[in-house]
Amino acid sequence: MKIKNVYPELEGGLYSVKTETDREFFISCETESDENPILKYKKSSEKKWKTALMLKDGEKYVGSFLPKSPGLYQYSIDGYGKILEVIVEKKYARFAAWYEMFPRSQGIQPGKSATFADCEKRLSDIKKMGFDVIYLPPIHPIGKSFRKGPNNSLSAGPNDPGCPWAIGNEQGGHKSIEPELGTIDDFRHFVKEAKKIGIEIALDIALQCSPDHPYVKEHPEWFHKRADGTIAYAENPPKKYEDIYPLNFYPPNKDEMWREMKSIFTFWRKQGVTHFRVDNPHTKPTEFWKWVIHEVKKEYSDTVFFAEAFTNYDKLEELARVGFSQSYTYFTWRNGKNELIEYVTKLTNSYLTNFLRANFFTNTPDICPPLIRTGGRPAFKMRMAIASTLSSLYGIYSGYELCDGNAYPGTETYIDSEKYQYKVWDWNKPGNIKYYIEKINELRRTNPALQYYDNLRIYNSNNDNILFYGKKYKDNILLIAANLNPHEIQDARVTVPVEKFGISSDADYIVEELITGKNYIWHGRENYVRLEPQKEPVYIFRLDGNVAAKRSFAKNELAIQHSKKFFELREKVVKHNDVYARRELATFFNNEILWRVYIGETFDKNYAGIINAEAKKLGFLSIIHAYF
Repeated sequence: MKIKNVYPELEGGLYSVKTETDREFFISCETESDENPILKYKKSSEKKWKTALMLKDGEKYVGSFLPKSPGLYQYSIDGYGKILEVIVEKKYARFAAWYEMFPRSQGIQPGKSATFADCEKRLSDIKKMGFDVIYLPPIHPIGKSFRKGPNNSLSAGPNDPGCPWAIGNEQGGHKSIEPELGTIDDFRHFVKEAKKIGIEIALDIALQCSPDHPYVKEHPEWFHKRADGTIAYAENPPKKYEDIYPLNFYPPNKDEMWREMKSIFTFWRKQGVTHFRVDNPHTKPTEFWKWVIHEVKKEYSDTVFFAEAFTNYDKLEELARVGFSQSYTYFTWRNGKNELIEYVTKLTNSYLTNFLRANFFTNTPDICPPLIRTGGRPAFKMRMAIASTLSSLYGIYSGYELCDGNAYPGTETYIDSEKYQYKVWDWNKPGNIKYYIEKINELRRTNPALQYYDNLRIYNSNNDNILFYGKKYKDNILLIAANLNPHEIQDARVTVPVEKFGISSDADYIVEELITGKNYIWHGRENYVRLEPQKEPVYIFRLDGNVAAKRSFAKNELAIQHSKKFFELREKVVKHNDVYARRELATFFNNEILWRVYIGETFDKNYAGIINAEAKKLGFLSIIHAYF
């Protein structure tokens, strides 16, 4: 039997695809034979293959298996000469909400570092908002040589803590704890308390050193040298980072060096850390990542590796192919409708979904995007809502919930960044959006459609400021309308592909808006929304096609009066081509009717029901249909 076009596979099996333990893994192929192909599969550590008959589905044959535990699996098809691999990870590799927290900024005393005990006090607040993963920047001793001062100044005062990414001093390196934060036992206790309430801990792994790191004295050959024999510090022209020494991954004793780097990951796994956010992996050899990820996963198969690589598509894909579970992306800078559509379509509706999962962070300690800096509270709500619904993975950097957009004008650099100083936050600051984040995360937990990554579909809206999209999982169907302009009210006609949801194009059906809790009757494919960013910049609709729409409206004299005037003006326009009547009709519709009948904050159910009923008496689907 000749087998061809086996899917999924990466470059003929050179790399492994990815899936998760909570979903069926499907494999398809084509053959000219009339016989049903036989699928073989097993965990790589097992000797005996399991088999399943593949069934015909159109022009292809499809088979599947459900991996019950994380690890590396193999699959093949009888008659196909290659054995392919799939990396199976836990559900949280695909579905999670991340919260980036600076441990030293969780206290209440100005000018003093918080401790892991202080961090424990914040766990319940973070859990209440609905986060699954707390990500910590480096927690190691910080270098003293060339230590950076407040706002990244070149000279630090005697009490300035320095930047956590300048790792290592006489108190230890990558396997040590900054003494101000506590001890290794304190850290273990923090991890344990987090796990009790369902929060995983992610740790930043930055494979770089301060000039004071023990590696510098013990292994000077692990660093790059200048012509004069001195160790080269990091540079990203015109910026210079004298407080950081990059590592040379190809020293004479490469094997020893790589094993030591691996031991950093396994050391923290033994302390209870399950996730690693890897700093700047694109500046290190891909060969190293392929090796170390595989080695760590042999011991700890449920480890999540998150690539902090703000880089080009090719490198982004390369890192994901060799094993990174998740990837940072340029979502942080994608604001316009067309650029968002282009970007998320490529990430979630292409071959990339077989191995790349994009984690949409709204901001980072280094990036305060202009939109949230200038768009205020509506922008913070909107960006969080679309990040968490476009992808099944998203994250925020602490302070986002307080709508902190305090950056230098015209830049993305936070003022008084906690990267370089101690900071005390008021976690209940007036104007915060903690309740909103809690609501969105609750919707993610209770709607399976939002827990998947590759089910995103973009739908049409006739307004360049309104992004309309949806996600479907079995009978859980969600439609999201987002106003991308945080400054102005926007309305649009949105197109619902009802035929894909088992609804007739001329049928009424109910959608429940999940943020406000309101129900609306929609009709067919074309419906109308109006979003006021100061109130709700994003609507999340859950479609219910099984409930018959009930038409029971209280009498509304205003609707009757408006209907009479509307159709009188419309008749003048149609019969007499009256330009003045056309202008008056447009003004009247926009000022008096539109905001009462478009789905939104000002929608009036009784008014809309009555005026639409009047329009139907004259042969129109609705008053909007009559107008357009």
